[in-house]
Amino acid sequence: MKENREKAIRRVTVLGAAVNTMLTAIKILAGIFGRSAAMVADGVHSLSDLLSDFVVLVFTHISSKGRDKGHSFGHGKFETLATSLVSLLLIVVGAKMMASGIESIIAVFSGEVLPRPGYIALAAALISIVAKEIIYRMTAKVGEDYGSQVVIANAWHHRSDALSSIGSLLGIGGAIVLGEKWTVLDPIVSCCISVAIIIVALKIGMPALSELLDASLPEAVEAEIVRIAESVDGVMDIHDLKTRKNGVSVIIEAHILVDASLSIVEAHDVSSRVEDALTARFGPETQVSIHVEPKL
Repeated sequence: MKENREKAIRRVTVLGAAVNTMLTAIKILAGIFGRSAAMVADGVHSLSDLLSDFVVLVFTHISSKGRDKGHSFGHGKFETLATSLVSLLLIVVGAKMMASGIESIIAVFSGEVLPRPGYIALAAALISIVAKEIIYRMTAKVGEDYGSQVVIANAWHHRSDALSSIGSLLGIGGAIVLGEKWTVLDPIVSCCISVAIIIVALKIGMPALSELLDASLPEAVEAEIVRIAESVDGVMDIHDLKTRKNGVSVIIEAHILVDASLSIVEAHDVSSRVEDALTARFGPETQVSIHVEPKL
């Protein structure tokens, strides 16, 4: 399962990196020959996506390693750290898009006329939108199938590129069809898109930050853990519940009360059944530690 997960993530990320490399070259060349500064900037955006792909490849490989002497709970936090880094990259991309858009809008209203781009830049924008939306859907599916937040974050990095190209498309198309004064559509749309990108980045990044800080699982999940434990025959009560996440692993620590007349072997059997029940619910990577106490 773990090997299949790593292979699937590596395969879709390498594909995304290949597409990003191709689009970077296409956009920059189309921007230069098509006289579109927006398309050149879009090409640089695609180049930044390569950094995101590199982070995903390196950190998911590390996080797939099991426990060792120096990492008793495994390496799952590396994937969480990667999610935070990719989210930060998205915020930087969104902020740069907004700053660039505002600068262009101010320039237009100050009387500056943005250059009228050629059809080659328009074609490059269309290719980018289609290619990046396909890669977004493929990457997001892998992320959802394997419960990988960093892959989902990287998928949104792909979509941010597609959204950026939509802004370029509107600006380039508006300039070609309506005249040079309508190139202002590009920075206006870019500013709107940048807000959406930053919001998505925060939605992905904040849970990752909470996980890095060892925040407890949501109350609803903890309530479910209590219900599962109490449903096991022999468990009279559960308390001192502590939970957190480590990448894809759920870590659960709890104390259970059992009948004081039970032997050590019988009490241990009860705790083992609790561990099995929780592992069955939250997956084979779940790490459960149950402390048994007699109810006097």
